[in-house]
Amino acid sequence: MSTLILTDKKTAQSAFSLGMLLHDKRYRGYTIQIIALMCLMLTAAWLLDNTVRNLAALGKDFSFSFLRSAAGYDINQQLISYDSQMSHGRAALVGLLNTLILAVLACATATAIGVAAGVLRLSNNWVVSRLMAAYIEVFRNIPALLCILVIGAIMAQSMPAPSSYRGAAQTAIAVTNRGIYIPQPLFERDLGTLDLGMVAPSLNALLVLAVFGASLWADRSLRRHADRLQSATGKRPTLWWKRLLILLLPTIAVLYALGMHLGYPQLHGFNFQGGLQLGNALIAMWIGLSVYTGAFIAEIVRSGIQSIARGQTEAANALGLRSGRTMRLVILPQALRVIVPPLTSQYLDITKHTSLGLAVGYMDLRSTLGGITINQTGRELEGIVLMMLIYLGMSLLISSAMNFYNNRVKLQGR
Repeated sequence: MSTLILTDKKTAQSAFSLGMLLHDKRYRGYTIQIIALMCLMLTAAWLLDNTVRNLAALGKDFSFSFLRSAAGYDINQQLISYDSQMSHGRAALVGLLNTLILAVLACATATAIGVAAGVLRLSNNWVVSRLMAAYIEVFRNIPALLCILVIGAIMAQSMPAPSSYRGAAQTAIAVTNRGIYIPQPLFERDLGTLDLGMVAPSLNALLVLAVFGASLWADRSLRRHADRLQSATGKRPTLWWKRLLILLLPTIAVLYALGMHLGYPQLHGFNFQGGLQLGNALIAMWIGLSVYTGAFIAEIVRSGIQSIARGQTEAANALGLRSGRTMRLVILPQALRVIVPPLTSQYLDITKHTSLGLAVGYMDLRSTLGGITINQTGRELEGIVLMMLIYLGMSLLISSAMNFYNNRVKLQGR
């Protein structure tokens, strides 16, 4: 009889009722989340309906067909072929590629500057330490746009005119007030292009990149094999010459087979022809974002190094390691778990700060799709929405890559 009574009580307690959605902690969290999601969806639906009604009142519809119409404007910095008769979609693609190349260059340079400044900030040399402290404090406390404008003014006003190189048949590097001219890689054997719609990459470049990627994979396999041998025998084989051959020999062989040579810039009239031109706008954005973000990365690196116990340095010194090898082999690998998460935010900031290129005439995504295209077509809503989605996609891609790397370097528990 007692067993039957207890069973009835448990059944009565487990019976579901609507009041449990708010008063039972097992369901309360789900209920609040569902209500919040429904409110968010209703708000988004109201905003969308209101937008459609307002556009209809203005005689406009929501369409991306403007991307197929002729752009009618030129772009000074191009990674792929483009002229003013091509579509707004092509112009947006050129601007996106300019944004990506600037973001990659600035992230790499800012990381190098930040790591060097962060390490030197902790130097025992008083002069070096104070110089790095002055650099960090100065550039952390001025706007990024000001850095970009100052670099742009220096390039435009302080550099010599192209006519100063008159008399030289050709030059390897020419620094002028119109930009920097460097040699351009050319191929005697052209394999053609791969038509991917709006993009037509060179098969020569794809082949070189594929061979270099295979070399990187082979180098990684070689290092893993050396790690296994070291773990098994306690001795690590000599790898430097093998790694050098693996990384360089296949790529050099492919370049030689394709007949790669350099095309040097030559002065014709009042300007250089041939070679690759790095415009003043690109240089200003590249250097400005690098020195500005490098100051923040330096503080991230400094805090990461100081988070490592001093006993690690003392143990490395006791084993006979010099200070440089101690920092490279002992301290920095452990500090990465502290450095990488805030470093991700700095990379995201660099990517978003590329939109400042409009101030110096750099034709990035903001200047093409979010600037001239919107002004010409009057499709401000479609242009802004598309630009937001592109920036969101780039940010999510960077964040995912850095999170993957962070999981590789973080401390692994047993």
